[in-house]
Order: sequence, then C-alpha cells, then structure tokens
Amino acid sequence: MKTNGKGPALLRLNNQKRVMARLRKQRVTSRQELAEALALSKNTVSLIIDDLLEQALIEELGPVSVAAAGRPKIGIRLRPEKLQSAGVMVERNVIHWRVCDYFSQVLAEQTLRTDTSNPTRLLAELATLCRQLTERYPHLLGIGLGFPGIVDPRRGWMHISLPLEWQDVDLLTSLRRQIQLPIRIMNNVKAAALLAVAQCGLPTESGHFYLRISEGIGGALIQQGDVFTGHSWTAGEAGHLIVQPGGPRCSCGRRGCLEALISQPAVNQQLAQRQPGLNWQSRDSAARVVDEVMTQAGGFLGAALSQIMLLLNPATIIIDCPWNVSETFCKAVRKTAQSNTLAFTAAHTQLHFPESRIDPANGLALAVIEESEQRLL
Repeated sequence: MKTNGKGPALLRLNNQKRVMARLRKQRVTSRQELAEALALSKNTVSLIIDDLLEQALIEELGPVSVAAAGRPKIGIRLRPEKLQSAGVMVERNVIHWRVCDYFSQVLAEQTLRTDTSNPTRLLAELATLCRQLTERYPHLLGIGLGFPGIVDPRRGWMHISLPLEWQDVDLLTSLRRQIQLPIRIMNNVKAAALLAVAQCGLPTESGHFYLRISEGIGGALIQQGDVFTGHSWTAGEAGHLIVQPGGPRCSCGRRGCLEALISQPAVNQQLAQRQPGLNWQSRDSAARVVDEVMTQAGGFLGAALSQIMLLLNPATIIIDCPWNVSETFCKAVRKTAQSNTLAFTAAHTQLHFPESRIDPANGLALAVIEESEQRLL
C-alpha cells in the first residue's frame, strides 16, 4: 500500500496550528501544559516549540514556579507582533481598516471617505488598499473584508445590501486575482460577533448571540466558536423582527421592525421630535423625556430578545448598543425580556451590555486568524 509523503508534514502543520491557537488563548503556558491540553506527546510539542522559537514567533520566559518537586516548567508565550492580520470594513461611503497583532491589539487604523455607489470601482479601490497593506505590513497572515448586507462568505458573494444599494455582486473573484494573501469575506456584524465573544471570554462550547445597534441592526449566533449563517445567510437578522405591528416603515419595506424603532437614526429622530418644546423647560424635564424614549426603546428590544431566547436558547446575549450608557434603557431591556419569555429560559440566559463598542474591522482581523488556525483542523 502506497503512503502519501505529505501526510506527516500536514499532520505536523495541523498540530502547529493547534499549538498556536492554544498559545493565543492562554497567552502564557508551558510545553507540558500544551501536551496535556492538546493530547499530544511531549516530543511532538517540543519539536513544534523549537521550530516556532527558530522562527522567532514565540519566546521563552524562563522557569516558572511549581508546587510539586521536579523539573521546573519553562514558560513560553507568543510574540503577537510577529503575526498580524488586517480587517477592512466597508459601510456606506466609508472604508475603515485596522491592522491587529495576534492578540487583536490594534497596531494601525484609518478611516477613508469614498463613493461606494459603484461596486466595480469600489472593489478596485479595495484591491489597491489591500496591496498597500500587504507591502506595508509584511507579517500579515491575511485580510478580512466586511460588508453590510446578505453575504455568502464561502462564495464571496453579495446577494443584497440595502445600505450600499448593491445586488448580486461577486466580491471575491477580482480581489483574489490581485491579492496574494488569503482573503476572508464576511458580513460586518457577523465578524464583530466573533470579537465580542472572544473579548467577553465566553466558552466556545456554548451558543452566544450578538446584537449590534448602529445605523441599522444586525445580529449573529456564534455556535461552537463559529458563525452560524443559516440556509440563506440571514440567520441573526434580529433587526427585522416585527415588535410593533403597523409601526413605522422600515428600510426593508415592512412596518414595525426593530430597526425602524430603535436604530440610532430612529431613536435620534424620536429625541429630536420631542426636544424642541423643551428649550424653555427645566433640565429635569429634558432628562424625563430622554428616560421615556430610553424606556420605550428598551421595551422594544426586550420584546425582540425574548423571541431570540426562546428560539435559539443562547447562553449569552451581547448587546452592542449606543444606549448602553443609559441605566433606564438596560433596565427596560432586562425587565421586558424576562417578562416575555419563560422564567426558566430567562434565568439561564445572561445579558451583557458592554460599555465600549465593538469594531467590526477588529472582528474581521480576528476572523482571518481563526481561519488560519482552523484551515487544516
């Protein structure tokens, strides 16, 4: 029986990626701990570590204290600046990019104003930008590109984007012809979800739902550490759950969608409509109006989250929202979500309200790293 000579080399590379993934998550560890955690022999781990040391991708920290008698463990850690990735986020008339190290720390970023109305012209502009990033940052593992809308990440195809007013656009083919590095195409919100789960330190074996409220509203379910896109790549589109039948018209054409009620433009419009008459009134009156708007917005979101709890049963829901600074908003979300779902389900679902917003460009850069680690797993 003939054997494939590439087999051992692929197995070695696969094991190296597993070691890299563990080092990224643990930050500081040892050969012995790696061998035990990954169920690899100490000899296999030592060979991988020696190779990574030779490439200057990791460094030894010296002996670490151990409780038991015996040979002390030698601490090792990654040199994250030696392994970098880039995330390029496209929004309406904006390109925002970040270069991050292996620990998702931002090394450089820039926001560019541009015309996004013509897909062909914008893709050419993105290709030029990616080539510039490749030349400027030689340690890049790959580049993640994110877009708003319904995106097939495997095919690299944009089905429809209401913010960009694009439909049926091949995002990947022309970029692959011009860029040598690996490219990952994603929806912006789904990329941000990966970063949100990682930053919260949530266990990958559980399911977690991420909801992003900005110009629009999107969401994503992270299951087993990966994005669940659904059959038509629309899983997680919580912005189009109807929470007020007959309510204001949404960009999708229907009425009463969550997005039409609590997106940034929707809430800002509600505040603007109610504020003019308060110019002559007391500051307390103005604060009361803000609280009323926040209470209403939190109630709408809580109603939507109760549906997500029952249908998806995630362990955690992360709410990435500009209104998180309002205690009134957060209380209304919790109260309505709990009162509109089963008590048992609510008790087993944690709601997170991060103070800092998640940058999808960072999530795109992380997606590149995770794909690199998983490519042979």
